[in-house]
Amino acid sequence: MKAQPLFFVLLLFSVSIFSQVKKEKAHIKEATQIKKDTLFTDDLLDPLSPAKAAFYSAVLPGLGQAYNKKYWKIPLVYGAIGTSSYFYFNNNSNFKTYRNAYKLRLAGKPDEFVGLISTDGLINAQKVFKQNRDLSLFLTLAFYALNILEANVDAHILDKSIDNKVSFKPLINFTPDLNKPVFGLSTSITIN
Repeated sequence: MKAQPLFFVLLLFSVSIFSQVKKEKAHIKEATQIKKDTLFTDDLLDPLSPAKAAFYSAVLPGLGQAYNKKYWKIPLVYGAIGTSSYFYFNNNSNFKTYRNAYKLRLAGKPDEFVGLISTDGLINAQKVFKQNRDLSLFLTLAFYALNILEANVDAHILDKSIDNKVSFKPLINFTPDLNKPVFGLSTSITIN
């Protein structure tokens, strides 16, 4: 009789042990599966892709955007660089025209602006067109650098999964000094 309760206690204990072992094996199998999936997705990501995208954009503006498969950005890149380049060459041409006219006037020869613009006007026109030319050159170089930077950052973002991590929320603040509500949009991005 005494063996029977001991048998039931051992039976319950062994069932408990076997169920824990099965749970642990299932947990290990799950962790291994997650690890394999993570490794599999990491194998698909190329850690050098941001450098490649930046290099391609440095060689030919817009090529990094094509590498990232963001084809809609290419016209924006060429529009920005092309427009600022156009203004650079236009301002440079006008600067040279007024500069040559000023040099001819100083030499005592007739120029194309005789009777239309004074000598001081030629000097001021040169200053304005030179400033605009320099600004256009700066903008051209800035858009070129921005093209490279955008391709690099976009390639980095492609490596990250941000599907459900971007949120937009309406924002309403009441400002006591204006006595009006201020409407806006709150954005939050979570990148792992």
